[in-house]
Amino acid sequence: MKLLVIEDEIVLANNIRDFLIGEGYLCQLVDNFEAGIEKVSLYQYDCVLIDITLPGGSGLQIVERLKQISSSTGIIIISAKNSLNDKMTGLDLGADDYLTKPFHIAELNSRIKSVIRRRNFEGQIDIVFEEIKIILEQKAVYIGEMEIRLTRKEYDLLLFFIMNKMRVLTRESIAEHLYGDDADTADSFDFLYSQVKNLRKKIEDAGGIDYIHTVYGIGYKFGSL
Repeated sequence: MKLLVIEDEIVLANNIRDFLIGEGYLCQLVDNFEAGIEKVSLYQYDCVLIDITLPGGSGLQIVERLKQISSSTGIIIISAKNSLNDKMTGLDLGADDYLTKPFHIAELNSRIKSVIRRRNFEGQIDIVFEEIKIILEQKAVYIGEMEIRLTRKEYDLLLFFIMNKMRVLTRESIAEHLYGDDADTADSFDFLYSQVKNLRKKIEDAGGIDYIHTVYGIGYKFGSL
């Protein structure tokens, strides 16, 4: 899962990023309004954490920008402001949640998980596609009754495919989701081909069906044909 933190309190922002990276997220950080607007305009995230008061502008304008581009990104506002008006404004603009500083980062993590489940999986804790079952809280994957051991990138790749089943995904979009915003500067996609090959093999070795279909010259499509 790919997250963006837009927060100008550097110590807090670094603590959030370090914790979330430790939880297995791909987490990127910017500390001002202009950089935040640029990131959400150019790249796709599973969830964005936005402070209201930022150098150069208001985080609420970034929420508006996300809604203007019809982004499916989950939005959590994190702010020292605790007025009812700020909270209502943020939620009315389309934010999914609002967390007032100071807060426990473990609580933020729980809220991120909840937003992502609601956004991508209709609130489900277990994701099932045909014979594939993913238990989100445990990051465990089963093919029928057999658990398969995936690397972090293979797990993220499978989850991304299931989130976007029956959609053609470009190599660029998959690489960006797995490796961050700089993936589009890579000289080749050999690293992605290797991840797809390994995931296919592990699923098939466990008796599962290969639902990953190559769309030549573009990328991949996941699902039953």
